[in-house]
Amino acid sequence: MNGIIFFKTRKLAEVTAFYTRTLGMSIWLDQADCVILKKGNLLLGFCQRDSVDAQGMITIFTENRDEVDQIYSLLRERADNAPVFNKTYQIYQFFARDPENRAVEIQWFDHSLNPYRSGSDLLISRRSVRSFTSEPVSDEILHRILDSTRYAPSARNSQPVYFVAVRSEDKIRKLANVRSAAAPIANAPMALANVADPGISRRAVQDGDIAAYHLLLAAWDYGVGTCWIADMDRPEVKTILKIPDHHYISTVTPLGWPAESPPIRERRLVSLKNL
Repeated sequence: MNGIIFFKTRKLAEVTAFYTRTLGMSIWLDQADCVILKKGNLLLGFCQRDSVDAQGMITIFTENRDEVDQIYSLLRERADNAPVFNKTYQIYQFFARDPENRAVEIQWFDHSLNPYRSGSDLLISRRSVRSFTSEPVSDEILHRILDSTRYAPSARNSQPVYFVAVRSEDKIRKLANVRSAAAPIANAPMALANVADPGISRRAVQDGDIAAYHLLLAAWDYGVGTCWIADMDRPEVKTILKIPDHHYISTVTPLGWPAESPPIRERRLVSLKNL
């Protein structure tokens, strides 16, 4: 089920400009006298009418605390207050007003959240994280991540993938020293190996790699950071993790709560050939 919150407006163009230019929303659907705006999983509709809906409050939450401050700098003249930390709800917030005096709250949750990202937002926003907090990923969150990952496609639905969770500081240190690119493993409270059994699937490499990327996306859906560490299908890694020699390791990723917010890097334009 999906939904849209609609408001009546007398200033459709001005309100649309405020939410798109100032708050970074995009036009999801333009219906002439009704415009539907989108940001993440939030859909707001404004319809040109003879009266105004100004009840309630529109709340937009950000990915990090700094983003709240950045938005405040844009809304300073419209803000009711400077950003403050609300201990009751563990949020960093401020309140402002849109062009028709609707209450708009901008906030950041200072704690982990259940999944909330839209599919497109999840795909676009996932980043390789190499710096983590010391807070452990709970077994409950880990099992939820793996429960989503198990829906990855595999040849003939063979499902040959399994996982090895590593929390031992000694093993984490050894994995981080396998190759220079594996160093981020040492920065996380745990690591997770994505392994495929070729005795179950003749396409173990492909099945394992697909499941590994499902894993990265599923983790990010819960706000948990990962980093694709390639070339870990090595004898020394299998020795450390007690994985059979003939099994395939797609990746050993660090897993933890991000201590950084890597920016979106420039992407090449899509190359498409029509035959």
